[in-house]
Amino acid sequence: MEIHLKPETESRLNELASKSGRPTDELVEDAMAAYLSEVAEVRDVLDSRYDDIKSGRVKPIDGAAFFGDLRRREDELIKRRSPK
Repeated sequence: MEIHLKPETESRLNELASKSGRPTDELVEDAMAAYLSEVAEVRDVLDSRYDDIKSGRVKPIDGAAFFGDLRRREDELIKRRSPK
């Protein structure tokens, strides 16, 4: 397989390989394996959350209402902390 990197990325990869004493192909392999594992984990979490909502085990919340409440609580904290 062949990959194409931006020059800055390739330079950083070569620098890391030089400092670590590991070949660039090993570093790329490790990075890709970790990335793909993380993506699969996130996908599993999202699928699980979707299944919970679809089955009715959890109820979705209104985003605008949530952020409105968050702003209100933040304003209250700021008011309590500010000198009077």
